[in-house]
Amino acid sequence: MEKKWFTISVYSENNVGLLNRISGIFLKRHINIESLNVSKSELEGISKFTIVIFSTEDWARKIVAQIEKQVEVLRAFYHLDSDIIYQESAIFKMDSDLLLDQDKIERIVYENNSHIVSVNRDFFVIAKTGRRSEIDAMYGELLPMGIMQFVRSGRIAVTRSKMEISHLLEEINN
Repeated sequence: MEKKWFTISVYSENNVGLLNRISGIFLKRHINIESLNVSKSELEGISKFTIVIFSTEDWARKIVAQIEKQVEVLRAFYHLDSDIIYQESAIFKMDSDLLLDQDKIERIVYENNSHIVSVNRDFFVIAKTGRRSEIDAMYGELLPMGIMQFVRSGRIAVTRSKMEISHLLEEINN
């Protein structure tokens, strides 16, 4: 089977130790988690894990089945990139001396649909939101100039279609 990018969405109660057990499921199968984000969801008291892996669909399906066996997990789903709308965020800390060549920095910021969020005597910070490839491209442009610090978030995603979880939880609550 062909390997592809999969985004796994996990809706769960917010309990201590669940992240450790979920990551253990990937560890046992030697599947690397490329990106991980955990946040509150659209549902009161329910957390959402967004996990990105590069694997086969068969493994993605098996992992979701294992995750759903966790007591606190309400539902888990896997999605192809074409099934979701997703973004990542990144911030770049750069030396303020680069602002002397303002045209070059302005061009990079403008062409990458990013913005400068902080400037001081020693450094400035550029924020970029987009797909992984867009952030990687901007990183490639800034790297020769000397990036002082770089950090990117995990993927956040919503599905293009209505999620089954909302309907399922409505039934549970009624």
